[in-house]
Amino acid sequence: MLEFQTYALSRVSRTFALTIPQLPEEIRFVIGNVYLLCRIADTIEDSPDLDIQTKRRFLSRFARVVAHNESADSFAEDLVPKLSDGTNSDERDLVVNTRLVVDFHRQLPSAKSAPIDRCIKIMCQGMSEFVSTGSDGLQDVAQVERYCYFVAGVVGEMITEVLCTYSVEIAARRDELLTLATEFGLGLQLINILKDHREDILHGKCWLPRTISYGPAEALPSSMQEAESTELKVVHLLGVVRGCLEKSLRYIHVIPSHETGIRRFLAWTLAFACLTYRRIHSNPNFRNGSEVKISRGQVYSLVAAVSVAIRSNWALRWMFNRAMPSKSAVETRIHQSHK
Repeated sequence: MLEFQTYALSRVSRTFALTIPQLPEEIRFVIGNVYLLCRIADTIEDSPDLDIQTKRRFLSRFARVVAHNESADSFAEDLVPKLSDGTNSDERDLVVNTRLVVDFHRQLPSAKSAPIDRCIKIMCQGMSEFVSTGSDGLQDVAQVERYCYFVAGVVGEMITEVLCTYSVEIAARRDELLTLATEFGLGLQLINILKDHREDILHGKCWLPRTISYGPAEALPSSMQEAESTELKVVHLLGVVRGCLEKSLRYIHVIPSHETGIRRFLAWTLAFACLTYRRIHSNPNFRNGSEVKISRGQVYSLVAAVSVAIRSNWALRWMFNRAMPSKSAVETRIHQSHK
């Protein structure tokens, strides 16, 4: 069971296959398992060959599987034949082995399984709400943030609850962490939306807002050219993301400095997001996600640098300020894009 989980994680996510092993063993496999559960839900949502009602039906069924109210085998047997070559082979293999993933979850104590059950239930319900989204995008920034909560913000809440089961010291800081956890998830998801928006549109999806407010009762002028309006939306969302990433750093600061494994897990993830943010900020009108994607060499450099600073909140703040464009630079970029 754990062998498959380790193998599957390495196949479906390069980033989390790197960061999750940094966690203490007591929760490492729990968080790895949760990621795979979330990835199964993602596979349903992203499948190009399932119609809207079929996606909603399988998302509902998957939530029941995780809640132990439906057989994992029957779920997989019904879903797999409906997945075509448009679904990545590693994700298909993950769905085939749903029972192995769910069986690990079913062995967890209730203190750990309860927040995971809540997370998957909310995620599947939220995905069902937005599964009809097309290439014209979401209504406004509030809808973008609502979508991001369902697919990532709730994950931040769940991880916080799992961390609290691991450490009494972290549990004592639960309320403070929960005020920041949602923003951590939102920031990471918004970065992914910005990075992938060109490819998403080619696949008939867009998670950018159709309109944005940049003044009292003002919305994006419909007369703007598509390239200009897309760039304006990207730049506007960069302003939102910066606030989320600031709170993400504060979240890490709240984690005790001696919990270096947990802090590495969080700080490496934040560092990757910050560098991607910087690349998008430098080129908001990029035409392909590869233009702003960080290289493997940059990943390893970030890992080494952050690991040296991991015990010091001051050092992590210094690195964050070095990596991120200043607030004034972001505000200037937003102002320029409105002209």
